[in-house]
Amino acid sequence: MPRRLRDCGLTEENCSGLATVLRSNSSLKELDMSNNNLQDSGVKKLQTGLENTKCTLEKLRLSDCSITEEGYKALASALRSNPSHLIELDLTGNDPGQSGVKELSDLLQDPNCQLKTLRFLGPAADEACQYVTGIVGKNLLLLRELNLGLHELGDTRVNQIAALLQDKHCQLNTL
Repeated sequence: MPRRLRDCGLTEENCSGLATVLRSNSSLKELDMSNNNLQDSGVKKLQTGLENTKCTLEKLRLSDCSITEEGYKALASALRSNPSHLIELDLTGNDPGQSGVKELSDLLQDPNCQLKTLRFLGPAADEACQYVTGIVGKNLLLLRELNLGLHELGDTRVNQIAALLQDKHCQLNTL
């Protein structure tokens, strides 16, 4: 059963307790913490739970949580440490900056990464498109759904996506 803590006033201070739950509760499969002001410091606290091998979370939603570059780095680091379970990640409405986008793109290249759905709407969608289209064709990835949202990508990015979809290694079925 999914645990929804969406839009309930959580802050970075609540993330330590949630990290403890993630470190000890292997039955928790889905966690939605969207629309809370977690910030980078909250994600860094969650990192200790996410990187623990007892954490078998499959779906994590952190949309609109005021996460920037440092938070993305912490998240990518945690998922590299424990990559085998998370299949869906929603980071809609956060602002990772170029280095945060690159961290996630590098994570997608990890052969142990099991992500099948990545939602990445907001100001970084153009950069995400650039990085992801650059790597998906080079690697046999499991990524099946990529949501870049309501961002105007322009002709160059649309052409990159078209080329990506024609690549024999591309397994995307929802864009």
